[in-house]
Amino acid sequence: MFVDEHAEALEADLLRFYGLDLLDWHRGRLSSRRLAVLIRQLPREGAVARETEGEAAEWSVGDYLLAHVVDQLAQANWMFATVNQDEDADPLGPPRPLPRPGDDPVEEPDPPLQAHSNPGPAELAAFFT
Repeated sequence: MFVDEHAEALEADLLRFYGLDLLDWHRGRLSSRRLAVLIRQLPREGAVARETEGEAAEWSVGDYLLAHVVDQLAQANWMFATVNQDEDADPLGPPRPLPRPGDDPVEEPDPPLQAHSNPGPAELAAFFT
């Protein structure tokens, strides 16, 4: 049952947002219907949302949209810089999207060695360590 599984977070949220004691439900002063309504209407910033949805509870629709806008702007800037760079310049790597809640961390790939340039002492030392 939801109340049993999330009792501590639910008790904290009921006190924080409604000034109600969860024990009032056990005492018969709060009906099951009223408790269910209050639980469904708890704000996203509450402890229950964090417990049930994890990190995603901290992001609103506006946060996701803003992250999408930032990603699109980075992509447009990368395309502009790529088109307008010198023909002999090394290609620019595409931008990485902002991490979203629930995304797996992205591992950084090793940068490829440039075939047309001789590595310097620092690059050689980094390669052999």
